[in-house]
Amino acid sequence: MPTTMPTMRAMILEAPGAPLVLRTLPLPTPGPGEVRLRVKACGVCRTDLHVVDGELPDPALPLIPGHEIVGIVEATGPGVATPALGDRVGVGWLGRTCGACRFCLRGRENLCLHARFTGYQLPGGYAEAVIAGAAACLPLPAYASDVATAPLLCAGLIGFRAWRMAPPDAARVGLYGFGAAAHILTQVAAWEGREVYAFVRPGDAAAEAFARSLGATWAGPSTAAPPVPLDAAVIFAPVGALVPLALAAVDRGGVVVCAGIHMSDIPSFPYRLLWEERGVRSVANLTHRDGLDFLALAPRVPVRTTTEVFPLERANDALLALRSGRLTGAAVIVP
Repeated sequence: MPTTMPTMRAMILEAPGAPLVLRTLPLPTPGPGEVRLRVKACGVCRTDLHVVDGELPDPALPLIPGHEIVGIVEATGPGVATPALGDRVGVGWLGRTCGACRFCLRGRENLCLHARFTGYQLPGGYAEAVIAGAAACLPLPAYASDVATAPLLCAGLIGFRAWRMAPPDAARVGLYGFGAAAHILTQVAAWEGREVYAFVRPGDAAAEAFARSLGATWAGPSTAAPPVPLDAAVIFAPVGALVPLALAAVDRGGVVVCAGIHMSDIPSFPYRLLWEERGVRSVANLTHRDGLDFLALAPRVPVRTTTEVFPLERANDALLALRSGRLTGAAVIVP
């Protein structure tokens, strides 16, 4: 009798700007250096919106989005010793690096010249299973559920890398855009004894209250000046107009960190906002070491994520909730 080919369900992006569609696909087989994960949860990141909406160029269509993946290893390809069958691991945005370019050789694989990204150039986690490079898999702490852990794999990791770019002695830090990343980073900052100043969409009283509940010293609209000068600011919202506002809010020697992969154009601003050794810098992806360090730190805080769960077939609803600013915390898809 003919053998039935195993299949999986996945949400597919067929064209930028189009809704995702539910498809049944053959279950993929891992190749050399790869593993197949049974997806337990996949967080919904603003970068997913940038991919789906066509703001990032040349996605590998048709594409399965999603890069905050928590899964169980259910098959391994040739040459894979770790992770092992049954291991619970996470996979984030940086899916593959070459290991040989000048950036990889300097320990800066986040800038790899030949990098490929999960849910953009590689199949992602809006599916029942996914193939991942074994080297990209991160061991996960056991203190939190699959759903609670998923946002740590990008919102947490990128937030953590951005946090490391702020001056280490920064006592007052502003966070612009209070979504998944900021709600995680606020907890880390409060645990370290820093003051957090949370900037939210004007009129969003619920977001202000949420920020305060997580330990923020102050919360207010992104158009407002903070009550005291800041030592650093991290911008998570993809709004270029926030850069000069953040520069005006930081004190002498302060740093403004732009944490997103995409941002609208930054308007011109007077040099006096940059003078006195203020600085602006961006965050690009993350390193494997960032992942290991943050996932070791998260249980110590402990970081608690606030999530809203969507079944796989409602991935479009999750993206819409994120796009419209209706989420408190992070959306997570569960196949």
